[in-house]
Amino acid sequence: MTNAHAAPTDRRVILLILCLAVLIAQVDTSVVNLAVHAIGVGLHAPLPALQWVVDGYNLSYAALLMTGGTLADLLGRRRVLMAGAAVFVLGSLLAGLAPNITALIAGRVLAGIGAAMLLPASLALIRVIWADPHERAHAIGVWAGTNGAALAIGPTLGGWLIQTVGWRSVFLLIVPIGLAVLLWAPRAIPESRDAQGRRVDLPGQWFGGVLLAALAVAAIVHRLLLPAVAVSLLAALLFVRAERRAGAGAMIPLPLLRNTRLAAVNGVAAAMTFGMYGVLFLLPLNWLRGGVLDATGAGLALLPMSLAFVALSHRSGPWSKRYGTHRLIAGGMALIGAGIAVLACSHAGQNLWLAEAGLLLTGVGMALNTGPVLASAVAAVEPARAGTASAMINTARMIGATLGVGVLGSVFAAGATMTTGFTVAMALGAVVVFAGALLAMSMRAG
Repeated sequence: MTNAHAAPTDRRVILLILCLAVLIAQVDTSVVNLAVHAIGVGLHAPLPALQWVVDGYNLSYAALLMTGGTLADLLGRRRVLMAGAAVFVLGSLLAGLAPNITALIAGRVLAGIGAAMLLPASLALIRVIWADPHERAHAIGVWAGTNGAALAIGPTLGGWLIQTVGWRSVFLLIVPIGLAVLLWAPRAIPESRDAQGRRVDLPGQWFGGVLLAALAVAAIVHRLLLPAVAVSLLAALLFVRAERRAGAGAMIPLPLLRNTRLAAVNGVAAAMTFGMYGVLFLLPLNWLRGGVLDATGAGLALLPMSLAFVALSHRSGPWSKRYGTHRLIAGGMALIGAGIAVLACSHAGQNLWLAEAGLLLTGVGMALNTGPVLASAVAAVEPARAGTASAMINTARMIGATLGVGVLGSVFAAGATMTTGFTVAMALGAVVVFAGALLAMSMRAG
């Protein structure tokens, strides 16, 4: 086992590097939704291909997130952070220079692989380098706050870039920041690793990846719905069998799969991102397709949601203690569901005041919900499994995002008109989020 130590001044530099690593992953995610219309026009791509532009990243990130954390512990957290930055830069370059939609999707998949290495390694480095619990809590708060900053920066900067420079710029913008992480990290960040008898669970990784990929195919490619569902069910059975055989070395040990409270929290997280990512994919697309807003205007119009999240998310901890975690999560989910329901009534976003009201509600709901959901996942297991539970909840979030874009995008495409498709898709998204609110109320006993 090797542990990392750094002086206070060095730690400020390290935290900046780790926050840059988070920033490139989160900004990239938030701006791509604004770019899909321009990508479709520029590369003559149909809606299913545009769904894969978003879901290619979500899928590879979700499928490899847990293995990324394991590799960081086995091979060295700094080394895996740098490898993730390199892969992310390559993926962004491929996406930004893509001559066709297939190459662009491949770049997005590559970027998702990089993100699955970057984020767990960056959080693991914070846990190791900041030994004092109070200092570590502050560092994690700054690190997590970068997500909120990305929500605000991404749409506004991305919309302006798409409008003035073109859609390729939103991918190429990431390259210099990723290179800064890659070149700066070996000079500032000490290496650390802690294998503790762990190993990469290759069978679990394989069957888990096939399961997620089959679900995404079932959501997007209608003609393959039945065979994709069959493959996903078989992969799920084989995944459980592989984890049972792996014992303590399993990617997700069986006791965690049987943990009903953890399963409920994961279900809530997936329901939230199912609705939210469906909104972030379809609403800007409708604004741009319908000529309601240009790319810059669409980016600015998304600000009520992100600003509400940034302004209120730090209050979720005190409010959890005051009102109860399960009530705050359920209330947050109810507000998100209400916001999406308002969007369903906005005439495909053409009624801007109604759309803005819906986005504001969803942003407030996300602020109330996100922190307590992450905290509940870690609290549902013993301390030794906190890292695994954290990886599981983030995987659940990305699974929900992948299915939200796939399912709601397909429902939208099946509508007789753009307005009808959008209304039905948003109504379905609201139903799923409201179901998540009911699931949160069942967590009271924990």
